[in-house]
Amino acid sequence: MTTRFNLCGTLRRAMSMLALGALAACNRSAESAARPTVALVVKTLNNQFFIDMEAGAKAAADSLGIELVVQAPEREIDVERQMQIVENLIQRKVKVLLLVPNGSKEIVPAIVKANAAKIPVVVVDTRVDAATLTADGAQVATFIGSDNEDGGRMAGAFLVERAGGTAKVAVLEGVPGHETADARLRGFRKALAGAPGMQIVASQPANMERDQAFNVTQNILQAHPDVTALFACNDVMALGALEAIAAAGKASAISVVGFDAQDDARKAITEKRMAATIAQNPREMGRLAVLTAMRLIKGETVPAEQPVAISLVK
Repeated sequence: MTTRFNLCGTLRRAMSMLALGALAACNRSAESAARPTVALVVKTLNNQFFIDMEAGAKAAADSLGIELVVQAPEREIDVERQMQIVENLIQRKVKVLLLVPNGSKEIVPAIVKANAAKIPVVVVDTRVDAATLTADGAQVATFIGSDNEDGGRMAGAFLVERAGGTAKVAVLEGVPGHETADARLRGFRKALAGAPGMQIVASQPANMERDQAFNVTQNILQAHPDVTALFACNDVMALGALEAIAAAGKASAISVVGFDAQDDARKAITEKRMAATIAQNPREMGRLAVLTAMRLIKGETVPAEQPVAISLVK
């Protein structure tokens, strides 16, 4: 009898534990279903800038009870892969799409599809081409980012002052046609336009990649051994340029300015290997993007633009 009662007690306890486990699973499922899903699609996660943006977005999502999905192509130049990612997320029916476009014009058809699916699009860091948006009848809810042209102007003004108004300048451009790097380049060139002694002797794309920047800089230094200043449209390229400059034995002869104020760039500045960089705040961009997503989910109105501060680090 004792054995029978023990078995019955054990069975009752086991059934109770199973019931509690099932209830907990149901609660977790219900909680997950209650959390709105927001997608953040960046250019690549092989760049510290976008890793920092992801961190800011995740912190905000956790505090707001948002399920955040973060995806990206391997390379910044892979516009087609980014479009595929966006289209898959549209099929998944995310509530809001936070997007850092790899192609300011090329991404517009994907935005059109998001519009048709009634999914608000928040553009972050890199503007979408306004003329293409209008021509295709597409809409974005807001733009969150820094004034990249002003950042380029800051970089140019710094180099003009550092060089005393006279220098042979090399420029590493980003991906041709990408609005972010194009804006930085515009601002830089405008700053140098007021200093006739600042001569741009070479300006070539390196697609925002370190290896390409190393190779392009090597070629530039061979063709123009008298270069004394270099501007790279992001820190990844600036760091690649520093490697090529060091390999050429010109580390003390060329002032390098980058863009994004990544940790490795800040370290290079501290070590006097790099002259300066332009600091944005990708964490704040990510945070603001998620806060904006929640406002849109609630049906609130958001401003057309949300600027994020920018500054020179030297």
